[in-house]
Amino acid sequence: MGNYSPRKASMNDKEIAKVVSDIAGVFTDPIICYPGGWGEDTPTWLRQAIVIERMCAYLSSASMDGPMDSDWSDIYLYIATKVYERHKSKQMSPDIAVREISQYQQGELIRLKRWIYERRSRNRQERERAERREEKAKKVDQGIEALPLFTWKEK
Repeated sequence: MGNYSPRKASMNDKEIAKVVSDIAGVFTDPIICYPGGWGEDTPTWLRQAIVIERMCAYLSSASMDGPMDSDWSDIYLYIATKVYERHKSKQMSPDIAVREISQYQQGELIRLKRWIYERRSRNRQERERAERREEKAKKVDQGIEALPLFTWKEK
């Protein structure tokens, strides 16, 4: 979650704002699904658990859009097994459950986590910028923050 350490003695206002934004983003960022229109078909129980399980939603929608190669199928089933058993209080069917993945697949999973985090962060930053621009435009419209065209200096 950024380049800050919990052991850091003090943080400046910008660092604190980033920490707060990252935490808020976990709860408010949009669900990132694979493009193709299947994101709306994500099961309700998964949408409710999405605060923690964002990768499963992305891979679930990707699996509906087209065939995955064997590595991504294993990664998806690995995540799905964990999510399903955590949130459905049931065992995943043994014929599709994946309990371990290779080192290569772990690397791909880490890359996907990083990509989803970056997308969420970028989306949140753009939303925050748009809100600030809108707030500034409101102030200007109200004449609160109108800037003069020229500054006159008296001699």
